[in-house]
Amino acid sequence: MTRLRRERLVRLDRLDLGRFDVGPGRRLIPITGFLLTTDAGTRILFDTGFPAAYAQDERSAALADGLDGFGRLLDFTPRQTITGALALHGLAPADIAQVILSHSHIDPVGGLDLFAHARIWLTAAERALPRPLYFGARRPMVWPQTDYRTITRATEVCGGLQLIPTPGHCPGHLSALIRLPQGPAVILAADAINRASEPAEGYPDADDPATAARSGAKLFRLARRHDAQLICGHEPADLTPGALRWP
Repeated sequence: MTRLRRERLVRLDRLDLGRFDVGPGRRLIPITGFLLTTDAGTRILFDTGFPAAYAQDERSAALADGLDGFGRLLDFTPRQTITGALALHGLAPADIAQVILSHSHIDPVGGLDLFAHARIWLTAAERALPRPLYFGARRPMVWPQTDYRTITRATEVCGGLQLIPTPGHCPGHLSALIRLPQGPAVILAADAINRASEPAEGYPDADDPATAARSGAKLFRLARRHDAQLICGHEPADLTPGALRWP
């Protein structure tokens, strides 16, 4: 058993990684990461946000990535890069020992190259990709040379943290069940359910809507079993202060 397996999660913090306007007048959505801390002080990061280049020149970065035709990242400052968001907690990327990557689209994977020192957890299907998915047909990133732990089934990382493959949005998508010592259990659905309305809409943003529906149903069953708060990947209502209810 590894040392991490003997540890237990004691804290979950949400990281503000920006807001994205998905096309004119459609919806404003949050870009979110999470900082997890164990009772031994190990820091675990769930997703890494957009590339820092977007905080320097959003328009040029979006044009280079082809993102300008999809929507735009709004008011993205250095505080909302993964480095800036960690700094608000008194941390730097070097303080992160483990990274969980829900999937490799631009908004979870953009800061991954800062964590080549860390162990990275992801599904085997995602790691099998020659390069991260990034956006559209663009594949500008390479996988960092580091310690990858790939999973194919529900896997306990440490006490209170279980990773759950949830394919559909993309074949290698990953979600997490978190149980803290106090407060409700939390499910980080990420883009397995990217907004509360997506199941009723038939998962139109998924690569494979039928598989996404099965993964979504699995997460809803898990939420009922654990009386858990289910946090969607980009739910507009989560931008409202106090929307999330863990301590």
